[in-house]
Formats: sequence, structure tokens, C-alpha cells
Amino acid sequence: MNTLPRLLVLTDRSQLRLGRGLLPTLAECAEAGLTHVVLRELDEPAEQRARLASAATELGLVVIAAHGPLSGAAGVQLPASASCNTSFVGLLGRSCHSATEVATAAEEGFDYAMLSPYALTESKPGYGPPLGPDAFADLPLPTYALGGITPDNAAAAVAAGAHGVAVMGAVMRADEPGQVVRDLLAALASAEVTG
Repeated sequence: MNTLPRLLVLTDRSQLRLGRGLLPTLAECAEAGLTHVVLRELDEPAEQRARLASAATELGLVVIAAHGPLSGAAGVQLPASASCNTSFVGLLGRSCHSATEVATAAEEGFDYAMLSPYALTESKPGYGPPLGPDAFADLPLPTYALGGITPDNAAAAVAAGAHGVAVMGAVMRADEPGQVVRDLLAALASAEVTG
């Protein structure tokens, strides 16, 4: 099994600043130290998503495909309602919205979970209420805090018990996505030192 990083970035090209492309943004993020990306872009046909996965892999990124297996991806991130496919070889994650759902994902053999929303999020206004730090204590599976994560609260999420953080909007909407990744990685590194 692949080692789980502390930072996952989820893609959403619709949130990119005007004139920004997804692959150049991912290249900046990879150069800043990002190792794993969850490729969403669910409105694209499978063959285009596969091309994006291949291009991201060429940038040195480990690609996890959202919602189902994708050629060239090293993992799959499934929605909360999806069941575990034990025939899949690679990282297998599930989106969760409660500690109970994380426990179920652990029982079903998932490698990790994303638990959301950690905080209020600009990507999904009105989504919540935020779970807050208490939801991340004593989970049976490595779990990423997702939703409203920024460099300012990433360390607190890990201190609360999250394995790491999953970030979409703070990176995708940034003027300098690479700098946001650097700031997130620095916050996560400081959390490891103090944790």
C-alpha cells in the first residue's frame, strides 16, 4: 500500500482564477512539495480524465481518482454511499460525514477516509454545520479533515486527531497555489513537531 501523505489536494478547475489552467496549477503545487492529488473534474469524459491523470503523474504526483477507478490512477476516493471494492489494488478512500461513517469505512476495508466539513467552507456555502475538532478524536482509520481547511487551521486539525488535511478551495482559488501548498506543508510539519 502507498504511504499516506499529510496533505491531499482535490482538483476543481471551475474554481481556478481566470486564465489559470489545471495542469500548470498542479505543476506549481508539485514543485512546492505536493505529492498526492485527488482528481475530480467529474464533468469530463473518462478518456479526458485519464489524460489528466497521466499528465499529473508525469508531474510526479500520485493521482487518486474521485468516484471510481481511472486508468493511470494509483487510488480511488469514493463517495459516502459507495461500497468497498476489494478487487481494486491501490489506495482506497471514502468521503464521510460522521465518526460512525468513518468506523464503517474501516470495517469495510478502506485505507483512509475524508471527514467533512471540518470548518465553514467557501466551496460549499451553507454546507455543514462544521464538525469541529472533536469529531477527529480516536478514529479507527487515517482520516483527513476536509472543508474550510487553510494554512491557518491545518495544524489544529492534525492536533485534533486528523491524519492530515484535504484541501480544494484554498489551493484552487489561490493567486499562488504553490505558496498555499508550501504554507500548508509548513503548518503540517509544525504540527508533527509539536504533536
